[in-house]
Amino acid sequence: MKFFVDTADVADIRSLAEAGLVDGVTTNPSLIAKSGRKMAEVIAEICAITEGPVSAEVTATDFQGMLAEGRFLRNIASNVCVKVPLTEAGLRTCRALSQEGTPVNVTLCFSPAQALLAAKAGATFISPFVGRLDDISTDGMSLIADIVQIYRNYPNLKTEVLVASVRHPIHLVQSAKLGAHVATLPPSVIRQLLKHPLTEAGLSAFLADWAKTGQSIL
Repeated sequence: MKFFVDTADVADIRSLAEAGLVDGVTTNPSLIAKSGRKMAEVIAEICAITEGPVSAEVTATDFQGMLAEGRFLRNIASNVCVKVPLTEAGLRTCRALSQEGTPVNVTLCFSPAQALLAAKAGATFISPFVGRLDDISTDGMSLIADIVQIYRNYPNLKTEVLVASVRHPIHLVQSAKLGAHVATLPPSVIRQLLKHPLTEAGLSAFLADWAKTGQSIL
């Protein structure tokens, strides 16, 4: 399973990339706004950190506007993946950009039917939002299971399932068990994956035993 980091914080991305935990990056207008910087500047810097796809989202809502913004964004760096919303105009833009060889991430997916439409439009990634479904008392992981099953039924569909709105490690583990291709996680959730009380207790015991020897490796 590929790990994308869901942030526009360059320092966080660089730190996680150095640990080998970043296969790509997803951003959105809200994350870019938090950075307080210009979108093109942030995307360019992120693209220089990772060779994987970096999702940069359009903000227009009409087809011509999305297409123009998508073409601008893809020219920032060779690994930009243009992100569009799952609307009719978004799917038209997805098809047009995909036919031009631009990878596209179709976002804000909340149903299997929407995911099927995105795949038919040529999406590189489909981003179902599991956390937001959980927020309204709907099982977000059922959506992942349905999309994965549908895509497997039709091998000609090459769209990858990119699990988004991941709130905690259990979302990640369940997605991996279901066979989702990618999960995009906030840096805090990626770091939560590292933690286990037995790991910390074991390390403390090893270090205490080593200290008693009075030795130094170097």
